[in-house]
Amino acid sequence: MQILKIGHPKLRSIAHPISPIDREIQRLIERLLATIERENGVGIAAPQVSRSFRLFIVASRPNPRYPDAPSMKPTAMINPQIITTSEEKVFGWEGCLSVPNIRGRVPRYQTIEVEYLDRNGDLCHDRLTDFVARIFQHEYDHLEGVLFPDRIETSQDLVSEKEFFDRIVPAQLSSKAPSLSPGQKSGQ
Repeated sequence: MQILKIGHPKLRSIAHPISPIDREIQRLIERLLATIERENGVGIAAPQVSRSFRLFIVASRPNPRYPDAPSMKPTAMINPQIITTSEEKVFGWEGCLSVPNIRGRVPRYQTIEVEYLDRNGDLCHDRLTDFVARIFQHEYDHLEGVLFPDRIETSQDLVSEKEFFDRIVPAQLSSKAPSLSPGQKSGQ
């Protein structure tokens, strides 16, 4: 499937609710799952492939674009809603298949409670945290015609993907390394 890129007007439209969940929607889910796998994404929304439906896939897993992503089963979320949010927002780096070669430092709610229909039409209620909550909010924004650069607080929070992997990822990894106590030697 062709992924629309930033600047395409369809990415700025509000998506329509789905009813019923028919064969066309099931085929779209399958195509979205294949696209996210092929493109090393962790989420994709129907509007990104020119389909104005309130549908997205959340599929967190380690891959070349998100090497530290937690693993979860890819989940189709139909007519999703955010029910409640934590007060706390956290900043994290995001990329987007529709905004190629750019990363942005975006504030998102750390914890959210959500409802959606699964691909069988069953109502699901989940509490999402951290990276998976970030994916949900990012994809939900696509349904509202919002892209992650709209959410950054300053242009200083936008970097090229090369700069992200060359400078920011190594800095994040070194800050996660366990620190040694004074006088403690490495290997103890």
